[in-house]
Amino acid sequence: MHSIKRFIPASFVVLWATGFIGARYAMPWAEPFTFLAIRFVLAAILFAGLTVLIGSRRATREEALHATVAGVLMHGVYLGGVFWAIHRGMPAGLSALIVGLQPLITAVLAGKFLGEAILPRHWAGLAVGLLGVVIVLWPKLGMIGGGVTAATLTASLVSVLGMAAGTIWQKRFASGGDLVSATMWQYVGGSVVTILGSLAFETRTITVSGELIFAMAWLVLVLSLGAIFLLMVMIRDGEMSKVASLFYLVPAVTAVIAWALFGEELTLLQIAGMAIATLGVGLATARQDRAQPTRARASR
Repeated sequence: MHSIKRFIPASFVVLWATGFIGARYAMPWAEPFTFLAIRFVLAAILFAGLTVLIGSRRATREEALHATVAGVLMHGVYLGGVFWAIHRGMPAGLSALIVGLQPLITAVLAGKFLGEAILPRHWAGLAVGLLGVVIVLWPKLGMIGGGVTAATLTASLVSVLGMAAGTIWQKRFASGGDLVSATMWQYVGGSVVTILGSLAFETRTITVSGELIFAMAWLVLVLSLGAIFLLMVMIRDGEMSKVASLFYLVPAVTAVIAWALFGEELTLLQIAGMAIATLGVGLATARQDRAQPTRARASR
């Protein structure tokens, strides 16, 4: 089991990066809140069926409530804000750069609300990782246009805060129960936010196409079931600052996938940025010395 868990961070980064590719396929055919609402409802139904199939322990009322709050923040606020901003013209590169602030915000919140000790080496890793993200996305920042408004900037910043707060909430209040049941309730929370957003701001018009069907299937089965479940495992088992630092690798992996699938330019500068981001994640996730875990076990 331990050898399998070693592959979870890398698998999560690759799967999470494909979500941006799926969004690229879907956005021309459906409005963002409407698309996300359908995705989250389907994911909640699938997880409900999975809990019955594998006999998962039902969540208590308190566990369900905390998981729902985490889902409101991690899925509804985060993805809703990102998709809405991009749909309103925010360049994807700038949006990704703003989202790149999330590991730093999460580290600050983890120190304050979870009591995690963030060492200077970890802060240095987070800063280096952010620098790598900036370098990877730098060529795309020249595409900034009229979509950068107070509304889209606010939506992007709110989405980052939502993801940071949601992962902290999940770690502090919702990591003790059954992961499958908790994830189902997360999607219930995400569904509520996006359904309300769809009713308030959209026409709910959908054009059925092969690209839309593919994107929905991919995002539900691979992202909502696969990547999110891996994220829940890492949140349960790891320190939040280290888990959050993995998000620095997502823009680099997304750039490689976009290069392979869409022929997007991949420069030497971006490759250097990927190396720097990887170095930052390595610093932020480096294990502490062997003596510290022993002291921690002795204090329990």
